Amino acid sequence: MPHPSAAMLPSPSSLRSVLHLSRRLLLRRAPDPRLPRPLLLTHLRLLSSTSSPSDDPLTDSLGTSAATSSSADSEAEAPVEGDAWGLFDPVAGRIVMQEQPPYSSPGSDEDAPKGKGKRSVREKGAGTGRSVAGKDQTRWSSVAGVRRAGGKSGKERVTYVCSNCGEGSSQWWGTCRHCEAMGTLTKYVPGNDSTDSERSHHAYRSWVPQKSKEMVPQSLQQVNKGVDHSEWRIPLSGSFGVEIARVLGGGIVPGSLILVGGDPGVGKSSLMLQLASIVSENIGVGESSAVVYVSGEESIEQIGNRASRMSIRSRNLYLYSSTDIEDILDKIQPLSPKVLIIDSIQTVYLRAFAGSAGNMTQVKECTSALLRFAKLTNIPVFLIGHVTKTGDIAGPRLLEHIVDVVLYMEGERCLSHRLLRSVKNRFGSTDEIGVFEMSGYGLQAVLNPTEMFLTEHDSDSEILAGLAVAVVLDGSRPFAIEVQALCISGSCSGGVVGIPKNRADIIISVLMKQAGLKLQDNAVFLNVVSGFMLTETAGDLAIAASICSSFLEYPIPNDIAFIGEIGLGGELRTVPRMDKRVLAIAKLGYKKCVVPKTSEKLLKPLNLDLEILPCVNLKEVINTIFRPQ
Repeated sequence: MPHPSAAMLPSPSSLRSVLHLSRRLLLRRAPDPRLPRPLLLTHLRLLSSTSSPSDDPLTDSLGTSAATSSSADSEAEAPVEGDAWGLFDPVAGRIVMQEQPPYSSPGSDEDAPKGKGKRSVREKGAGTGRSVAGKDQTRWSSVAGVRRAGGKSGKERVTYVCSNCGEGSSQWWGTCRHCEAMGTLTKYVPGNDSTDSERSHHAYRSWVPQKSKEMVPQSLQQVNKGVDHSEWRIPLSGSFGVEIARVLGGGIVPGSLILVGGDPGVGKSSLMLQLASIVSENIGVGESSAVVYVSGEESIEQIGNRASRMSIRSRNLYLYSSTDIEDILDKIQPLSPKVLIIDSIQTVYLRAFAGSAGNMTQVKECTSALLRFAKLTNIPVFLIGHVTKTGDIAGPRLLEHIVDVVLYMEGERCLSHRLLRSVKNRFGSTDEIGVFEMSGYGLQAVLNPTEMFLTEHDSDSEILAGLAVAVVLDGSRPFAIEVQALCISGSCSGGVVGIPKNRADIIISVLMKQAGLKLQDNAVFLNVVSGFMLTETAGDLAIAASICSSFLEYPIPNDIAFIGEIGLGGELRTVPRMDKRVLAIAKLGYKKCVVPKTSEKLLKPLNLDLEILPCVNLKEVINTIFRPQ
């Protein structure tokens, strides 16, 4: 209640007089040692009219003596119980009274029961420090957090984020100005820990520890001192593991970030689940015994069903289903896994960034967070990535630059064979490929991939007319490919399957011009057996030989292979790695091989049980192969 002698203020600007008046009013009361000192009287705060003041104004006028209080008044005694707090309202221009001090919550220390002691602020801070200090281990999810930048925090900015492409705009336009999608803009207000002004775009986004005073350049000898690079990688056993190790360059590098992409249904998840089983079963002494497979697309029961179908029963393989990066890193920290597998990178997200999982921002930031995790903990991380309809990894192109290794899994749904190709590899060659066959029990390694595209034919069979065998290289592996040709006289147009259309037209034109074949009145159909795409020029000679065989209706013996490129003049040109191709075809039991004349000297030192038939041009090839015996 207001004091009986209170009066209205003559002016709202007399703050000093108001302060001394409030002191004098409270000093007239008897002190009570149970209540705290009136701290707010010495630090008067300005409240707006939206506070909760009482409606009783002060009616005491301010005299000159109110502005000249003695210094002893500053050492005022505490007010009695039930005292009110006097505050100045600049809008109403008066002193108002409150039963509780401003800026205090009902659960604060002032509302505590009497007789119960409270710890001081210093004691509370000490207790909190002890509880935090008890956790010696740093949380792994901190690498996925956002560091608060120094300086004053600015006003929160409202951003409208497109759920389709992830681009943001400060205004709502109805349509996304980047991808022109309709109705995809959603309002996003970042929290206190995720505003743009609090993000460190330089120091914290890097995985390098920010201890510049402790980090100094080291010589190559110091880095490699005591490191046995032959045992540095994580080995993979078995025929299946050997195929993957071949593609990776010899094994899994600790702390590496590996991205595996491929079409839907090609077998990416099965490949990673089998890889996790192999790693978990080959645990050395003193090493971590856990491998964690995290899926954002399947439940753990569904993954367990697939593992049971593939006869995977490893005790050290752990399954988890989540899409939150910070939650994943927190849950796997007690396990300290040897390998972490994320299926897939387009289904996980970070809380500190706007947009749904799978947009460009989330994919980039999640990959960067997992890169920091891999480098700081030395735990290899495998990421499964979706692909677009054009065959590229879904997300920004920067994704393939962030990771250490990019693997593509290729294969047709109608066929059982799968190829694991290395597109980028910081720890090995990109010329290696792994060959697998999909079965009811998962992927199986192909023991002899050179002959997997060949079919068995009788030497007297009529279907050998128009069929020739080419030897091509995919990466560093040779493959024997069957090329079929069919020439039909008539006005219908031909077709090409498995061979670039422009390349086939060039070879047909060269046969007409340089070899003298009358193909202008025939429709030519070309096909590569088993769905293989023949893009290498080493198959030119086999394509020409198959066309000649069909046009002349002369079967080619099934023990002859063709290697060579055809020029526009009809000449035969050599191709790279001729020795490796000839060695591969000799192991398959072929007796003869037609090669360009220029590669004859290179192949003589090999001393193979194979007859080399060198030719200069197409006319010589026709005279050598298609002459009557």
